Amino acid sequence: MDLAELQVFVTVADERSFSRAAVRLHRTQPAISQSVKRLEGELGERLFDRSAKDGRLTDAGRVLYDYAQRLMRLAEEAEGAVRELRDLRRGLVLIGANEAAIHVLLPLVERFRASHPTIQVDVRRVPSRQIGVEVLQRSLDFGVLSFPPKERGLGTIGIGHDQLVMLAPPRHPLASRKQVSMAEFAKETVIAHNEASPARERVLRLFERKHEALNIQMALPSLDAIKRAVEMGMGVALLPRRCALAEIATGRLVALNVAQVRLPRELRLVYREGVPLSHAAASFLDVARTYKDEGNNYAQAGTA
Repeated sequence: MDLAELQVFVTVADERSFSRAAVRLHRTQPAISQSVKRLEGELGERLFDRSAKDGRLTDAGRVLYDYAQRLMRLAEEAEGAVRELRDLRRGLVLIGANEAAIHVLLPLVERFRASHPTIQVDVRRVPSRQIGVEVLQRSLDFGVLSFPPKERGLGTIGIGHDQLVMLAPPRHPLASRKQVSMAEFAKETVIAHNEASPARERVLRLFERKHEALNIQMALPSLDAIKRAVEMGMGVALLPRRCALAEIATGRLVALNVAQVRLPRELRLVYREGVPLSHAAASFLDVARTYKDEGNNYAQAGTA
């Protein structure tokens, strides 16, 4: 059934007159009559009692009228929903990031939400190796990586910097130092994340080249668990500094540079190039392009 013809039918039923319906719809009466006849022909039923002078509906007409009103309301709701997407009053932005990258991503999300509070932002935990593929496959609108993606068709925008530091409890013998050597770090009991990552592999290769073996004695499933274990004195950890800003600021942890292992990290927002984005995602990309990482200086404060 054609929605336009259903609208004509509903208008005739509401006005109880073909002529008044024609005036209301700015059409001729013959056009209105033909539209109703086509609808009756399609259904094989009379919709109006032609013997009555008040445009009375038949039984079939009354049944169709109820359904037609529902369809008209749904059509209006659908049109309104699409208009809200266009006007950025609704929508969804899907972002993939590993646990460490979220700390750099959050200020950008905060900036976006300040100007688009009704758009939902869903940040999903995705291993770094999968992010490029998932963005290309449109499972994600964006991803966050600390290295250039190898997949073709992806663009990147820098959104922040970070660096690896040794986290230790304030009572640790080395806590008063600003920097330790690789050899000193290698002698410590290290608590690591149990999820492999490119950053972890780079660190392991760096220590191998210096003929220093890391003493990894414990692996935990989250950054919060690792930081808590370090606070409890169970070992030290090598993590991005921004993951522990709150703990460092309150004195629960101290951050020390490890000579030759600072490995500065540029975090990049990854997106599909040359492919139309949803209104919400396109707006997020616009914000990212003009975003300045205001937390960067704070993140690196005291690391010299």
